[in-house]
Amino acid sequence: MPVSTTTLALLVLCVILVNGWTDAPNAIATAVGSGAMAYRPAVVMAAVCNFLGIALTCLLFPTVAATMENLVHFSTPRDTLAGLCGAMLAVVIWAVAAWRFGLPTSESHALLAGLSGAALALGADIQPSAWVAVGAGLVLSLPAGVVTGWLVCRWLGRIPHNPMVWQRVAAGLTAFFHGAQDGQKFLALLLMAHGIRSTRPPLTLLLLTAGVMALGTGLGGKPIVEKIGKELAHLTPTQGLAADVGTGVVLGVCSILGLPVSTSHAKVAAICGASPRPQPGVVAQLLLVWVLTFPACIGLGYGFALLLR
Repeated sequence: MPVSTTTLALLVLCVILVNGWTDAPNAIATAVGSGAMAYRPAVVMAAVCNFLGIALTCLLFPTVAATMENLVHFSTPRDTLAGLCGAMLAVVIWAVAAWRFGLPTSESHALLAGLSGAALALGADIQPSAWVAVGAGLVLSLPAGVVTGWLVCRWLGRIPHNPMVWQRVAAGLTAFFHGAQDGQKFLALLLMAHGIRSTRPPLTLLLLTAGVMALGTGLGGKPIVEKIGKELAHLTPTQGLAADVGTGVVLGVCSILGLPVSTSHAKVAAICGASPRPQPGVVAQLLLVWVLTFPACIGLGYGFALLLR
């Protein structure tokens, strides 16, 4: 079942839409959960900040896109189309299934797992140096989020501040860096779909990526906002602000260093660091779905790549 470049490009755009729909809500979850923002204005703000995050970082420091381009080298154009389409289908199926249960999966990790499965199926050349950066982001994002959330919460307790106002700013910052991280990942695949191996994307593709992700965010992901912003932990405005700042710091540093990380992982970790009493049952549920992401998406990517080849 051969696939075309157009089919791959459409699948990438579907994944970008799903990412904005299911992953971007993590950025605003604490602001909504603590009452700093109403849900609908928060969604609009996140859409705008996602758009800006993709556009500005891809133009100024496209380091994450460079890492993504070097992960896997397929041997033929036909294998490239089949492998990337297989990975995209794995991401869409896994993300929509998790959204149905209000679980914030990581589309970043689903994508990496799907690419791994496709590469194994098609005998592609896997680049160790790029995967070291992926592994570093995976290993560091959770402890860095916990520690940063905890430190910021303690620091905020010692200075006068208006948490309701600043939490809106911090939520916008988190949405900006979500766009910077995930926008670059999927833009790199969109470039590969068009045979462009460049981290300086054409303006039309950049605007298309940013616009589709903003549209997905605008559709909202209320079940995920409820899960992360209210069920995971009961946050005070100050704790919510600390979680947002901690998430933004982790995403920003990793974006500059070119380390692909998960917004949902960084956000949940920062919430656990800022809150004295995260709900163990919800934490266990999130950890389970994150652990299952890799084998599930590797299997899906492997199977779809063989089928589409």
